[in-house]
Amino acid sequence: MRKWIIAGGCLLLVALLVAACGAQKTSQAGRETVKVERVVDGDTLEVTLNGKKEKIRLIGVDTPETKKANTPVMFYGKEASDFTTKRLEKQRVELEYDVDKKDQYDRVLAYVWIGDELFNRTLVQEGYARMATFPPNVKYVNDFKKDQESARKAKKGIWQNYDKAFDTAK
Repeated sequence: MRKWIIAGGCLLLVALLVAACGAQKTSQAGRETVKVERVVDGDTLEVTLNGKKEKIRLIGVDTPETKKANTPVMFYGKEASDFTTKRLEKQRVELEYDVDKKDQYDRVLAYVWIGDELFNRTLVQEGYARMATFPPNVKYVNDFKKDQESARKAKKGIWQNYDKAFDTAK
């Protein structure tokens, strides 16, 4: 009888451990899983990280402005913001960090992964953002360069009228 109680207890313990391991979504090494609470604009999100609300600034990309004080909504800014909202708001994503973890505005700097998709890169590939890399956070700079050149040649998104998107007209 005692053997059966011990065996049952061991089985129960194993079942609990398996359930506990399955309940937590596993992240790739060096990534942290979070839920996107709100999209601020095309390249900035709000998430809950370690029990605290944090602004996340996507590394390596710059979308046209939609919320910057004293700045009009720029060409293709609404489209970029809408795209990011549609793809990320209320979703679970993984954050990957580079060398510097915060910027001068105290925002967390991160690459955002949706499964195997690097969302920062998707923004550049689809013409919602231009490449904007600043050392030391340059892990994917070569990919971003290739993606930007392809999007520019195809006149995707911002590349339909780049001067208007980033007010570079003289």
